[in-house]
Amino acid sequence: MQRDYGTPVPHFGTAPEALLEGFKQRPELEVHVVSCARVRMTSPQKLAPNIFYHSLFVPKIGWMRTGFQGCIRAVRKKLREIRPDLVHGHGTEHDCALSAVFSGFPNVITIHGNMAELARLFQERVGSYLWLAGRLETLALKRTLGVLCNSAYTEQLVRPRTRRVWRVAHALRQEFFAPAPVPTRHNRCRLVNLGLIAPRKRQLELLKVAHELAQQGLAFEFLFVGNITPNHPYGNAFQESLKPLEKQGCARWIGTKTSLELVELFDAASGMVHFSPAESFGLAVAEGLARDLKLFAARVGGVVDIAEGVPGAELFHGEDWSGLTRALAHWIQSGFPRAHGAGQVMRTRYHPEVIVRRHLEVYQEVLGQK
Repeated sequence: MQRDYGTPVPHFGTAPEALLEGFKQRPELEVHVVSCARVRMTSPQKLAPNIFYHSLFVPKIGWMRTGFQGCIRAVRKKLREIRPDLVHGHGTEHDCALSAVFSGFPNVITIHGNMAELARLFQERVGSYLWLAGRLETLALKRTLGVLCNSAYTEQLVRPRTRRVWRVAHALRQEFFAPAPVPTRHNRCRLVNLGLIAPRKRQLELLKVAHELAQQGLAFEFLFVGNITPNHPYGNAFQESLKPLEKQGCARWIGTKTSLELVELFDAASGMVHFSPAESFGLAVAEGLARDLKLFAARVGGVVDIAEGVPGAELFHGEDWSGLTRALAHWIQSGFPRAHGAGQVMRTRYHPEVIVRRHLEVYQEVLGQK
């Protein structure tokens, strides 16, 4: 669960929540969501008629500093009461994967972010959170019965470290498949970038691209959506670099948005730019394409899988900033057409019903072998 302890209804991140939306439509299933928290919480016993919720308080000492020992023990105790057929650990970023593999029950893991690869790529210092997460990830992968990989890229990284893998993409939330309104034609191009304002999303470099496009006299507005960590050097540098472009009216930071607000924003835009140097899946990319946004993205990780065969998707080498700038300029000058048909491709691949069906196939395979 995400650390928003003030809300009465827990939320778990976009991909797990989309999966739960699919499970709600399968009343023959009994699903128990077990989540560790750093504070004592009053939470609902059920998230849906067939989905039970268990919030477990774990003191600070039981988290990363002890290899999540407190979380592992709390989850194992609760699972002995529930007696599940299968335990599914979602993500290696925190305790979930380790809690699953040490639960004492048949288990599988879903990889959301490749911790070991991210630690290597960004040269994390020894002892940092990401460095430790990468090593705990490898431990979990060795002990589980199998791993659900969200892309060919993730599968390539995971396969040498575990006994079995399945290719299972992340689901998109139902809101992104809602009927779209009749598009309104704008005289000015609107571009969207979605993600935490951080070095891994490279918004500072995208501001340089925006500056070059503005110098060419092109009419556009670049909207940056995402949280800025207070007093973080990268966030501070981003805000300073943004100021002159804000004065010109060609770039804005608009903070975080709910899923419904994102759908409205995407429907009012024409294109999305996503140029991260690494992506295990690229959920934001799939969400944008689900609303028929024209895509400009780096050819990395799961983005390659998502964009394959999608109308209007353009991918570039991760350092080809000049190529990205030229493509954006040409598209804006051509009237910035949307990617009509992309949304239907996303529906056939990533709708919650589709992804839940694939999960059940994996579960049945694991339990049949057991």
